[in-house]
Amino acid sequence: VKQLTFGGDNAEAYWSFDDSKLVFQAKNKKWGALCDQIYITDTNNYKMKSIIPKKISTGFGRTTCSYFLPGDTTILYASTHLSDSICPKDPKRREDGKYVWPIYESFDIFISDLNGNILTKLTNEQGYDAEATVSPKGDKIVFTSIRSGDLELYTCDINGKNVTQITNEIGYDGGAFFSNDGTKLIFRASRPK
Repeated sequence: VKQLTFGGDNAEAYWSFDDSKLVFQAKNKKWGALCDQIYITDTNNYKMKSIIPKKISTGFGRTTCSYFLPGDTTILYASTHLSDSICPKDPKRREDGKYVWPIYESFDIFISDLNGNILTKLTNEQGYDAEATVSPKGDKIVFTSIRSGDLELYTCDINGKNVTQITNEIGYDGGAFFSNDGTKLIFRASRPK
């Protein structure tokens, strides 16, 4: 076990298809990231205590949930940067003091090259679109959206076409991943009564 990051808030780290790189989100004042931004690093980079990894996101708004696309030359991630260049306000913590994940309606999913150039906007619906991951087969994307009025799971082709709603029960559905053969999904759900 080796520590990669030191300080700040670091999350959602995922491997490239060839296992040579990691893409992750970080909030770190020392790196100039006042709210979550997307970074990429070599999987053997143990120098992030003193060397800032390469930032892929625009540096504006808040980002989340980055993931490599097949070929390891592009990534997808969600960002609020089109709505506002500054960090959106953090939601209040729960009564018990626990963390609350913000469901910013300005989150949309983008595809970027590894130099930070946005190539396309994958989602164009009103409301929250985030939490995207890619099938190991490289043919499908799964993501969470509130486009139906409730937080549900959707899949689409790797190019964003053929969007299909997967879940339809009241409550949160998100954090989905494909099985290794791309035929099943595992995900988090909340089913309030």
